[in-house]
This record gives sequence, C-alpha cells and structure tokens, in this order.
Amino acid sequence: MSIVSTWIIAAMRQMQWFHLKEMNTFIQDQVEMLNAKPFQKKTGSRTTRFLEEEQAQLLPLPEHPFELAAWKEATVQLNYHVELKGNFYSVPYEYIHHRVHLRFTAHLVEIYYHELRIASHPRLEGPEGQYSTLEAHMPKEHQQYLSWDSARFLSWASKIGPKTQEVIQGILQAHRIEPQGYRSCLALLKLSEKGSPKQLEAACDQALQLSPRPSFKSVKMLFSASGAIPTKANPSDGATSPSSTSSTSTYGFTRGAAYYGRKK
Repeated sequence: MSIVSTWIIAAMRQMQWFHLKEMNTFIQDQVEMLNAKPFQKKTGSRTTRFLEEEQAQLLPLPEHPFELAAWKEATVQLNYHVELKGNFYSVPYEYIHHRVHLRFTAHLVEIYYHELRIASHPRLEGPEGQYSTLEAHMPKEHQQYLSWDSARFLSWASKIGPKTQEVIQGILQAHRIEPQGYRSCLALLKLSEKGSPKQLEAACDQALQLSPRPSFKSVKMLFSASGAIPTKANPSDGATSPSSTSSTSTYGFTRGAAYYGRKK
C-alpha cells in the first residue's frame, strides 16, 4: 500500500483540480498504470499476476451492498405484530407476548427469537401507522377472511339498512388491522338470518343510541332481547309444556289460567 500511495501522491503533487470527479479519474488512471508496470526482479506485472493466479480464487460479490444495521428489543403484541419507528411488522402468532430482537437496516427488518430468525420484511417507508402482514403469520381464523374486504361487508350491511352499515363501519375502524374485525362483522350480519333484516336494523339503531361505536356483543344482546332469537326453556325452572300455557301469551314460559286451577 505504501508503494501505491507514494506513486499516486508523487504524481499528484503538481496537479490542481476543481472537480472531485476529475481527481478520481486521474487517480484511477495512475492505479492502472502502476498495476501494468512490469516487475523489476520477476516476470509479469501486478495485473498479469492477478489475472493468472488470484482472480479465479475470488468469491462473487454479495447481491446487495453491505448496510449498517441496528438492533431493538420488542414484545410481540396481541395482534402478532412488533413496532418499529411507528410501523408494524408481523411474526408467527405463536410468539404473542414473547420478547424478540429486531435487526433493521434502511431497507430490511428481520425479527429474531433466541438467535432464530422468525420473520423478515422490507422496511416500510412513508407515514407511520403502516402494517406489513404475512398470511403465514396469521391464525387460521384470520386466514379464512382473506377473500373478504371492508367493501364487501359494507355492501352487505347496506342491503340491511343504514344503521347496520354504520355499526359495521365502526367495527372495522376499531381494529388497527382491519381483518381482525372481519369475524365480528360476519357474525353480526348473519344475525339477520336468525331473525330478520328488519330486527337486526332495529337492534343496530338501538345500539347506536347507547354508544357511537357499539360492539358485536352489544348488538347481539339487544337483538336477542327483542325476541329475534328464541330462548330455550329450562325444564328445571318450573316451566310447563305448551299445552299448559296461555294460547294468547307471546312468551313460552308464561303459565295459563288452567295451570293455576289444577288440583291434584
């Protein structure tokens, strides 16, 4: 290295440049001249020695240039994602609540658990709040909704009524990862098959009066209370058979007059 630096510095001592590119071009030319210069005590030159003996032993360069990496420790959240710089990256859901290590560069995010790499994602760019989610990391109950999207649920809800559509919109917006709300949306919309679309719309209307973003459970409770889902009678509660109840009653557990007039 001292021979190279001495050769180049000596050639540069009388030179003057106004652009870095010109200086680099001059240095490159001097390096090629030095490599092509014949040896004094043996045949060949640095260039011929490289081509004949060294070049064949070289390994190919990496596909991607080396990047500096940083590390961070994080806990896998309930939604099977880890947070990095305001964005979120999925890991296999089996690692929920586990501590993992993130190795990240300007273009890549890798997640390790006990020195085992369990996930890899391209680094997200742009605004915070983005998610990178791989299908293989999702629980099976989430994977079955991959063919669904918010537009499909909202279209179905609009056919039932505007209140139902408003509730579905609220459920979708309540989840950072939208597919995590699909199960509740599907269960809510299927209530119209157990009762009627009109009863579901009424239950959603009532739920919205109690909360701006009602949950599936609250709508189902109001839907059931309206009598849309029949309640099975428990024989141990003293309820009688249909023959002993009033024919005009709307409740199956109401005893008719004939019941109280019975004698042993």
